[in-house]
Amino acid sequence: MWRCKTTWLRRFSTAVRRHVEDEGDWSYSSEWWGEESRGQTILRATSGKGNGVVSVLAYPSSRPSKVFWSEIESWLKCRYEGIHPAIDCRQHLRILGYQWRVLRFNDDTRQSAVKVMAAYQETKPDSIYLMQQPHCLAVPYLRSMVSVGLAAIASCNYDIVSALQGKKPMHILCIGHGGGSLPLFLASKIQGAVIHIAEIDPLVISASVRAMGFPAFSVVTQSADRVAKPNLIDEVMWKGIHERLYLYEADAEKFIIDNTNTYDMVFIDAYDGDDVFPYKLWDSGSPFLKALSSRLHPEHGTVIVNLHSDIGVSNLGGSVPWVDEPILPMGKYVTRVCRAYKDVLLGTGNPCGGRKDSGLAFAVAVPWVLNTSVVVCRGFRVNVDYNHKDLVVRTLINKSLEVEQIMNLPFSCAEYIRRDFVLVE
Repeated sequence: MWRCKTTWLRRFSTAVRRHVEDEGDWSYSSEWWGEESRGQTILRATSGKGNGVVSVLAYPSSRPSKVFWSEIESWLKCRYEGIHPAIDCRQHLRILGYQWRVLRFNDDTRQSAVKVMAAYQETKPDSIYLMQQPHCLAVPYLRSMVSVGLAAIASCNYDIVSALQGKKPMHILCIGHGGGSLPLFLASKIQGAVIHIAEIDPLVISASVRAMGFPAFSVVTQSADRVAKPNLIDEVMWKGIHERLYLYEADAEKFIIDNTNTYDMVFIDAYDGDDVFPYKLWDSGSPFLKALSSRLHPEHGTVIVNLHSDIGVSNLGGSVPWVDEPILPMGKYVTRVCRAYKDVLLGTGNPCGGRKDSGLAFAVAVPWVLNTSVVVCRGFRVNVDYNHKDLVVRTLINKSLEVEQIMNLPFSCAEYIRRDFVLVE
């Protein structure tokens, strides 16, 4: 969940951006940002898990333009024939168009924004299939989480190249699902990624599958059994991705306590319908953080947390004087959340032994929106000098450039690392 820096956005919305070819670039946010009345309501229901009214709205997308649809249909045809070469060509998929789908809580907060492709089979024109576009990260705070997280773990002597190429598994946990764009992006870009997702609200899971094009095959029971069987269309759209996604309906605290897995990376984005980051997910004495510490890889484990930024309050990221919007419920606690994660995950009770050279905690501001990305990683080998942070920043940026090139990312990771970088003491 995020908030827009509306004043700043109006001032700079006409600026020319570096990655105009990127379908998720913030310059396209005007297509889906705005009042509810501008979109078509696809789904609307009341949550039983504290998220209020959950809705999904659809907005037209200008990209990719129609001139590229034939190329995408050819790609789908190749996928089709590679899986079932004997299938009649009339079974091939044809594109109907592209839309933005926005998940909202209580008609107020935008929980997630994704781009979906709608397609149909020529022999079944009434059957519509949705495919969320896994390469498209439309929200800046997600790009920030990816950028800082991958740069941090790559700086911990972790062989990220082998994971990206699928030569070794990379175990990732996502707490909070939304529309599912973050786990889909990671699974599509990191061939070795095996991703568990814990989402407490079954309505959010249903909305992501039914209205936001998330693969239904990824939904699993508590025993990790697939809820749905894969069909031909699933295989064409998702083969190589959906098999490595495991979406659980589960409370985050219970999930991590009952878990026996060791995770290389953990992404946490868990605001509820009241725009609050639950206290039990950041209380330093909570069972959740203690269990998370034991589940995190002792040599390179990296946790990335999305928080609302403090506004007009002296904190890790400083004040934002040009914003005249009210402070969100979580904003004033950013500093406390950062230190709680650092103390538990890098403190004397964890496998790193609390040594200054064996871990790192930092926070960065997210451009264009009122969010802060917090990172705590184990195994960071550069000596952390809180008075001279330049070496740490240079190390992270250098690693981010390597990751960006290998993953062929459409956005610059360094842009998200150097922005208001603050080491958490």
